Amino acid sequence: MTMKLGTGLPVAGPWSTPYNMLRTARLPESLGYSSLWAFQRLLHPIDEEWGPSYHAVHDPIVSLAFVAQATSRIRLGLAVVNVPFAAPIVLAKALTTLDIVSAGRLDVGLGLGWAPQEFAAVGLPIERRGARGEEFIACLRAIWTQDEVQFDGEFYRVPRCRVEPKPIQKPTPPLLLGGMVDAALRRAGRMADGWISSSRTDLTTMGRAIDVVKSAAHEAGRDPEVLRFIVRGVAIHGDEGGPERTPLHGSTDQIKYDLAALEAAGVTEVFLDLNYDPRVVADDVDPGWAQEHVETVLTALAPG
Repeated sequence: MTMKLGTGLPVAGPWSTPYNMLRTARLPESLGYSSLWAFQRLLHPIDEEWGPSYHAVHDPIVSLAFVAQATSRIRLGLAVVNVPFAAPIVLAKALTTLDIVSAGRLDVGLGLGWAPQEFAAVGLPIERRGARGEEFIACLRAIWTQDEVQFDGEFYRVPRCRVEPKPIQKPTPPLLLGGMVDAALRRAGRMADGWISSSRTDLTTMGRAIDVVKSAAHEAGRDPEVLRFIVRGVAIHGDEGGPERTPLHGSTDQIKYDLAALEAAGVTEVFLDLNYDPRVVADDVDPGWAQEHVETVLTALAPG
């Protein structure tokens, strides 16, 4: 199966204007890209620098809903929404609506969160994120698949009720999990439809990560070959880099070479996320220049 290629929707920094969102949704669809992706960040601390990509970030679900009606084919992905930050019933309702208004084009990437400041802001402890996340997924699936929903867990409870409407995609929209530690990789293999790498993933280690996910799927009695392996590609397009360059940083030919290497490692999809190019999301960037640069990159790297 040929590896698919997607891109990031403008959600970070001054670049992410409504106009640029629509342009960056329509152009990739016309160029044959398979997917658009958005990420979640609730805040940026005053006393710690996370980087310009996180200074100002739009809500990913609202952003994808905004471009859903401006597109017709391209899939809409969340990479990722952190499950501790909302109750399963609340997130289920929002995602169901997004799946419906997009005519069943939603891919749901879920994470556990990593920033203590965000956990403090939502009033939850950061401890036991893994256990909370596994129960969240079980509750989400129950809400989406049961005619009469009832769920009683350690962290979440849904009293006996009906929750309508249901998503268009059956039995649920694809559920993809993030995380790089082995426990997260094994969780994806046991529970999810695939795995999504983070912006800080060493892309030269993708083969090992995929092997861990597939091994966990096999041990759980699942078919590893149907799982999706999705890379957030932090692409920095420009002059040709030297032999020590970071993968996906360099000229058009070099980035295409890196994409081929990722496909050979077992990756099923890469989305080129220009939200992580510091030139595009700088606090003082001209949104028009940023959009022009992004369109040049997407045209140069278009599938086929």
